[in-house]
Amino acid sequence: MKIKIIPTTEIAIFSSLFSSVATSNKVHKQLKIMKVLGITALMILILMGVVGAAPFAYITNYDSNNLSVIDTATNKITATVDVGEHPSGVAISPDETKAYVVNSRSNTVSVINTTKNKVIATVKVGTYPQKIAVSPDGTKAYVTSFSNNTVSVINTTINKVTATVPVGNFPFGVAVSPDGKKVYVANSGGYSTDFTGTISVIDTTANTVAATIPAGNNSLGVAISPDGKKVYVANMAGSSISIIDTISNAAVSRVKTGRSPKGVAVSPDGKKVYVAINPINSLTGAVDIIDTATNKVTATVPVGKAPSGIEVTQDGAKVYVVNYASHTVSVIDTATNKVTDTIKVGKYPIEVAFGHFIDSNVTDQSTGAASIATEDTGIEKTNLSSEEKNAVGLNNSNNNNSESDNDSSSGGNESSEISSTPGFGLLGSLTCLYGGWKLRKK
Repeated sequence: MKIKIIPTTEIAIFSSLFSSVATSNKVHKQLKIMKVLGITALMILILMGVVGAAPFAYITNYDSNNLSVIDTATNKITATVDVGEHPSGVAISPDETKAYVVNSRSNTVSVINTTKNKVIATVKVGTYPQKIAVSPDGTKAYVTSFSNNTVSVINTTINKVTATVPVGNFPFGVAVSPDGKKVYVANSGGYSTDFTGTISVIDTTANTVAATIPAGNNSLGVAISPDGKKVYVANMAGSSISIIDTISNAAVSRVKTGRSPKGVAVSPDGKKVYVAINPINSLTGAVDIIDTATNKVTATVPVGKAPSGIEVTQDGAKVYVVNYASHTVSVIDTATNKVTDTIKVGKYPIEVAFGHFIDSNVTDQSTGAASIATEDTGIEKTNLSSEEKNAVGLNNSNNNNSESDNDSSSGGNESSEISSTPGFGLLGSLTCLYGGWKLRKK
């Protein structure tokens, strides 16, 4: 019997080849896993960058009949969206995919898709609407109708008014509590009530007024603290801010401010309140800053002429002030209390609101990366949930990259021009009515 001898060199080579193949497969799998992890990390970094990205500011231009979209990272206008006649109030949905613009002359609300910066719906509301606020869950929008003393409740899913709530005389400002259970409406009053302003507190479940709280003269602006415990009301004719306790539904304090406060905003940490003041005689505007711990004005920052809308960025680093008579927006650095930039917008801007968005190119790239990762590893592909899609909502900042006619010169006596401009009608009418009432009282 012959014994076949297998050379040990062959065995060694075979073993080596087998080991090499096994090692190669293992390394290949590890490389795939590392690739997936790398792509995942890249996507996370992209999303983290988006979260930390600067928001967009949306400005309503009363006489231009449009909306200016400002990239707050560069303070440049990236889009201009045509809306209805004489846009006044503006609010952004919580998922930041829609902007709601109140058109005071058209008696409508324009619903804008913020991805494409285009109007996708128009909702008919009450007469001479002014301001709008969206509920925290995004299902409702509340619009004040100045002429018929009501608040229109819009179902944002179907874009229709589903309820109308009677409130006080000449409602103007509106804000929703952080829990969405209450809506606070600033009623500016009128001649019949000696211009005594009030706050109507709407129960959002029943759509009825649960309480009416006395405020100052000509209550216009309203803002709520982040914890929902305090409501700040700007009293134009009273040159003051009323502070309302939301538990007791009572005004607990009043802070004296500069003349004719209109807009009011609270910082994200609740430590400061910013008030746009409008001295009527000189039209030189400013922002009073109130320390909420002491309820004292601690600083006054000069801005443009006749400031109205005012809002604080989500990080609390900047305040954007809309200067009606200057056709500009002033940007205040909250660390230094100084104006760091002035942005030219449309004619007679009224209001400002903020929203965060992701650029479409970033989303396309991250989607492609995810696709490559799943193909290479054989991992089963899954569709994004609606919440995830909302989290990566797009903003095409290059769309409609045209500005409104910003170079219109005022010329002549600016104060007389402002008085004769339709955009100044409401504020001017309130002031004149109040002045006439004071003379009659004397």
